[in-house]
Amino acid sequence: MDASTANQSQTPCQQWAGQNGWSSASAPGPPCNPVPRFQHLGLGLPADQRPSYVDLEPTNRSYQSNSLSTNQTHHGAHQSPYISSMVPVASHGKNIPPSSLPVTNHPPLPDGPQHMSPCSPHGHYEAIPPPFQPPYSPQGLMNGLQSTYQKDLPISPPSVGQCVTQGPQTTRQPAYGSPNVQSPPLPAPPLAGGPGYTPSHVSPTSPIQQQPQWTLPPHYRGTIYEPVPDADAHGYREPSQDGSIMPPSPSSESRYGLDPKLLPSAVKVMAEDRVEWESKVFVSEPNSPLPPLATTSCIIEDRGNASPRAIRCTSYCVPCEGQIALLSRLPLGALVTPLARQTNGEHPLPICSESECVSGCGFCGASMCPAMSWQDCGQRFYCPFCGKLSEVPWQHYQPTKGVEGVRVDRDKRPELSLGSYEILNSQKGESAALLLAIDVSASALRGGHLDFVTQQIHTLLTSLNREDGAAHSDVRVGLMTYDSRIHLYDLSPSLSRPHMLVIMEMEDLQLPVREGLLVSLRDCLHSIESVLQLLPQFSPEGDDSSGVPMELPVKAALAILQVMNCPGKLLIFHSAPLTERGHTHSSSGFFGSNKPKSIFQPSELALSLAKECISQGCGVHLFVLSQQDVGGAWPGHVPYLTGGALLTYNHLQGELDRERFSTDLRRTVETETAYKAQLRIHVSKDLRVSGCYGLFIPGPSPSQVAMATLDCQTTLAVELTHTRALDEKRGAAIQVVLSYSTQTGDRRTRVHTLTLRCSRHLLDTFRNCQAQTLLTFYCKKMYCAALERPLPELRGELQTDVTEALASYRKHCSSASVSTGQLVLPQHLRALPVYINSLRKSEVLLPGMRSSVHQRLQQRCQILSMDASSTATHFYPLLRLLPLSADGSGDVCPPSLEEALRCSATSLEPRGVYLVHGPLVLLLWVGSHVPACTLVQLFNTSCFSSLPSGETKLPALDNPLSSSVRSLIDSLSSQAPCTRKLYVVKQGDSCEETLQRHLVEDKSPNGGASYADFLYHLHVNSVRLLQ
Repeated sequence: MDASTANQSQTPCQQWAGQNGWSSASAPGPPCNPVPRFQHLGLGLPADQRPSYVDLEPTNRSYQSNSLSTNQTHHGAHQSPYISSMVPVASHGKNIPPSSLPVTNHPPLPDGPQHMSPCSPHGHYEAIPPPFQPPYSPQGLMNGLQSTYQKDLPISPPSVGQCVTQGPQTTRQPAYGSPNVQSPPLPAPPLAGGPGYTPSHVSPTSPIQQQPQWTLPPHYRGTIYEPVPDADAHGYREPSQDGSIMPPSPSSESRYGLDPKLLPSAVKVMAEDRVEWESKVFVSEPNSPLPPLATTSCIIEDRGNASPRAIRCTSYCVPCEGQIALLSRLPLGALVTPLARQTNGEHPLPICSESECVSGCGFCGASMCPAMSWQDCGQRFYCPFCGKLSEVPWQHYQPTKGVEGVRVDRDKRPELSLGSYEILNSQKGESAALLLAIDVSASALRGGHLDFVTQQIHTLLTSLNREDGAAHSDVRVGLMTYDSRIHLYDLSPSLSRPHMLVIMEMEDLQLPVREGLLVSLRDCLHSIESVLQLLPQFSPEGDDSSGVPMELPVKAALAILQVMNCPGKLLIFHSAPLTERGHTHSSSGFFGSNKPKSIFQPSELALSLAKECISQGCGVHLFVLSQQDVGGAWPGHVPYLTGGALLTYNHLQGELDRERFSTDLRRTVETETAYKAQLRIHVSKDLRVSGCYGLFIPGPSPSQVAMATLDCQTTLAVELTHTRALDEKRGAAIQVVLSYSTQTGDRRTRVHTLTLRCSRHLLDTFRNCQAQTLLTFYCKKMYCAALERPLPELRGELQTDVTEALASYRKHCSSASVSTGQLVLPQHLRALPVYINSLRKSEVLLPGMRSSVHQRLQQRCQILSMDASSTATHFYPLLRLLPLSADGSGDVCPPSLEEALRCSATSLEPRGVYLVHGPLVLLLWVGSHVPACTLVQLFNTSCFSSLPSGETKLPALDNPLSSSVRSLIDSLSSQAPCTRKLYVVKQGDSCEETLQRHLVEDKSPNGGASYADFLYHLHVNSVRLLQ
């Protein structure tokens, strides 16, 4: 199935317009007025006269506008929302683009309960009427939003009189026969500084801020939801059958005249947080404030609350009632990374034995934690997760002290004083095994890369070291080869040479022997070496043109592990065409039933095989040595559902592929892994776990997850729901308990507990949210929902959720004097629109013409397992100009978020070299006017036209510039979750579309809207909800 066929078959019952999936026809409703365009500029007030809000009402003759800039603190009490204002030029008698969402008659957002105070009447969030509004003429030009900034981060004032030009609007051709909509060109804009601007009121020390106006015509009564302009509005066309029509290059120009440079910046938000917390200590204690962003590197000190690297909540102030949570329109949940690592400078996780640890709740099974409250002088404790009292065993009894009633041994016991700790269980199981399965079919032997693979396996095994520094590892190793049959090898040290055991019948697999299939590496290294040397000399047998089933080595490995009663890792090195037995006759096939199907759904055979691996604790890692992007079964379902990975290569012919294979092989074997993992989630008795999202097979309860293996980066999203009102005094608690086996067979239990504040004020919920956490939560939820729901529906749901959240914040948390011409964003959610827009137009939810089904399946699984930091960097990559020194020294500074640029084509200059860094991408963009001396020092060529583009490796040249850039790339690669290819992209080259997909603020090649257009429609739709 090719990409286009797969994408069209995702919604069998409904057609969706265009690549963006926006419907070509709106539901019946009132006629829509035109989308307003903006041609007015607001200038800033002096610092001493700057209001929190501006009441701006458009009139028929003139407009008044004020730009807003409020003083902010990251965690302090004096916080204000981001506010911008804009007045559009009314345009009547025109049509708007078709609706991106099904148009429904939504009722107004419900008011909160009577006893709820969404905004404290005398708090620091009181709306202040503007003391002064300078007059302004409607001849100014609107050119963008300006963010609010902290006092210690002043913004350079924009030049007054700046002229912004707009090109004519293109003719929009809706998909599937929708009528054409003609938009006339905008008139030439005047200078920014129009009549009525009074610069004398601006103090010399306060920045001048330009603000757009964001209002609707006062008589507007159209549909509630206005679509984000689809791909056709940007000139995007469906390709013909011969592929002759190609999409145009994306542009950062807004079709509504917004200046993208003045919109809220995700780079600025990260830089501000980095300045506040970089290399500092964040104390994580019960009811602690909002933690640093996931992308900020800092030291976490555990004083009773789990580190945000282990548990990061969508809001650190939980609404007391479910009605308030629904009113906010924000998800209530947490991101869980059970095996999160401690960074340098942090204390290692304490380990206590099971016999010495104070027992937890005997009713719900929650582990002991600081959230337990003691009663009766320490004889009983109250469990916040079930609300019951439990007796303390006499062996662990200690009296309490003080008014708070804490135990006297609190500081000596990790389970009483720390949010995270680990319990070493008394039972010990078998150590994990390492199984190697090598394809020796005719395709593999003809490919010519089998010799290289066996050499790399031998090199790795000989370099493995034990924890105590011995020459070889004590890990037990098994070896098998396969074509249409399975060849097992008896590696017993007592044999003079290994014995091959051929298994012909795979339906009812029976192992001929048990001893010798798994042997300690130090005892069988010589035997493995002799087998690996003989494999390239095998003679091809049979014809594998129809493919080799991937489940053969998996079933054989499961049989070995079950007989030996141990978990393990299975590494499969596959070369033949891939097939899946029985998938054409499976009822779960794509066209096998009337249920809505998705290309992301695994077959019944893959699910059954993955469940067996989970039960045994077998993680599958598949190395596909001959990459197959088109056709064939996608082999990644079983690896990713078992905590493994799918790694593809292009026949290992080039040096770059071979280096990547060696790195991936070593990382796969040496990564610290938990086997037979059982995850339990406990929440306060007034909450419940309503959903869990990630790379696993869902069980009967969302609060319990079983996984074959997981590593330190595996992250799940947990969704919570109120069952009754929370006690504001007690707060809310979340506990994550992970039971797993280590490589050596030890059974351990890791406990993370997080205690949160509760509030009846809706404003507190918005104040304690972070955009990166919400992005990661939405990403995991939508990517999991893609298994069963149409992609256009998911993209529409994302837009609806954010729109309703902004509308709720505007209605319940902003001043009554805020007009429809003001964009209002919560302080810590300024970057949420750009993140959500990047998620909506990702390759998984919005496929492009050049994205294959296999690539989308692979990317979905890779992103689903990422933590918050990697997810945020993936959807907003780090774009950085390499500071090439003018004196020829070639010094390159380490990457810094303060120096990062906005992900837009406007940030690229022809004389610069830029690095685009993300967890799955590493690009080096070279401008066409880069000095020849720089090209010589970096690429050993002085001619730009002769510079090779595409996948490459920088030459090791003996000069400071080359050494610094290569060192920088190596440092970034070591931090990435997987091995990445380095792509060199030249300005104007045909492969520049590779870079354009990562400039997320621009219109994307697959038809996604630009950040400026998406933000405008979020504001317009949120205002319509309140009308």
